[in-house]
Amino acid sequence: MDNTASLEIATFGGGCFWCTEAVFQQLRGVEQVVSGYSGGHLLNPDYRSVCNGTTGHAEVIQLHFDPKQISYADLLRIHLATHDPTTLNRQGADRGTQYRSVIFTHSAEQQATAHTVVAEMQANFDDPIVTQIVPAETFYPAEDYHQNYYRSNPSAGYCQAVINPKLTKARALFKQYLA
Repeated sequence: MDNTASLEIATFGGGCFWCTEAVFQQLRGVEQVVSGYSGGHLLNPDYRSVCNGTTGHAEVIQLHFDPKQISYADLLRIHLATHDPTTLNRQGADRGTQYRSVIFTHSAEQQATAHTVVAEMQANFDDPIVTQIVPAETFYPAEDYHQNYYRSNPSAGYCQAVINPKLTKARALFKQYLA
């Protein structure tokens, strides 16, 4: 049975896309997660050009999800809880606009939901949430070697030191959504 007609799209940036991809791939109702770039001015950007910080793109994930299994609001809560949405243009050691916290909305409804959830989640943080909420722009999939990075490289140092703690946190906070 083809359920792609009932799927919706969400696009989030929260630092390195390897981390965000790994978090969302473990959720029930998330059918596909693609790492990529959005929000910049260069056509067909590549990893090297995005990393130099001059294209305006953010590292993002675009996911296709079944809203009957997991709501957009809950995806936003998971996004905001599994990275630091209070730091401008950085996540951990990664610095630059390409690592900004951003929600690219695909409809007026998503935009309204994003504002509501960000306001709700602010109570969980001492510092103001600086996550951008902007209309979706062209999404460019990242190179193949960035796709499914954690699943392909679980013993890599970055995966062990940075991604595993995020996955542990997500599993503890959102176990009701685990696949």
